[in-house]
Amino acid sequence: MKAIALPRHGGADDLELTEQPTPAVAPGEFLVRVKAAGVNPGDEKIAVGTLDGIMVTHFPLIPGFEMSGVVEARGFGATEFEIGDEVIGFVVKDWAQNGTYAELVSAPARTLARKPASWDWLHAACLPLNGLTAYQAIKRINIGENDTVLIHGAAGGVGTLAVQIAADRGANVIGTASERNHDYLRELGATPVSYGEGLAERVRELAPAGVDAALDFYGGDAVAVSRKVLKYPARVASVADITAPDQGGQLVWARANADELTEVAALAESGKLSVPVNRSFPLEQAADAWRMLHAASRARGRIVLDIDAA
Repeated sequence: MKAIALPRHGGADDLELTEQPTPAVAPGEFLVRVKAAGVNPGDEKIAVGTLDGIMVTHFPLIPGFEMSGVVEARGFGATEFEIGDEVIGFVVKDWAQNGTYAELVSAPARTLARKPASWDWLHAACLPLNGLTAYQAIKRINIGENDTVLIHGAAGGVGTLAVQIAADRGANVIGTASERNHDYLRELGATPVSYGEGLAERVRELAPAGVDAALDFYGGDAVAVSRKVLKYPARVASVADITAPDQGGQLVWARANADELTEVAALAESGKLSVPVNRSFPLEQAADAWRMLHAASRARGRIVLDIDAA
């Protein structure tokens, strides 16, 4: 199969289009023919070695964790899907090696859900990781009906989905974003507020009694600012600040969960979720996709590899 691979730690300049053997399919796993693969900052962090302290990496490394595709084969005891089923996946294992920047990937059942039927391959490939991150963060601090929730980084990949999921749960959402994204947040159902100095005061103007919960998808001082406006300081969860627990909040790291991914996919199929795609690249241009990820770090919409989405 064709796959992007690195022989050792490296960045965009080290990505190579290679021929790799078809992945072995362990019991309880499925072999999936990848149609599209989502591109995420974490893919590069694994590749350059930034996350070596928390995830073992084997080489040659095929990057990537997100994908949409079609089940091509089943391992022993893998009964959740039939050959030919269309799926999405957050394909994370106990180590990094055989990722989704490839024509084929072996995926444990716990990492997969049925693809939203009305979504195309490119958009569907951008749903699993960000969708699970948003969904699990919202569950962690139990955001529900009539809660007022502050979402930092609300126009980003995870924030966009968190706004929509929280709104579907009946929450009132205040979302931080640059002014050029304020109309976009209004379309998603959030009240926008600008980043920067004085944020706590601006939030207080919108919610004089304080907010019930806060989600940090931005980093920086977002947790500290949140605690100034929270009614209950412990109801803050961050995916970007590893010091959140030291500040009395919670740190969220997305976990593969088939049931939760199925719930996210159901929201997408019902029309309650949307994911903007900024640009797609063919597999052989994965390096350009990574470069654009840096250049467009503040741009709206996801970057995705079109492997066989036609």
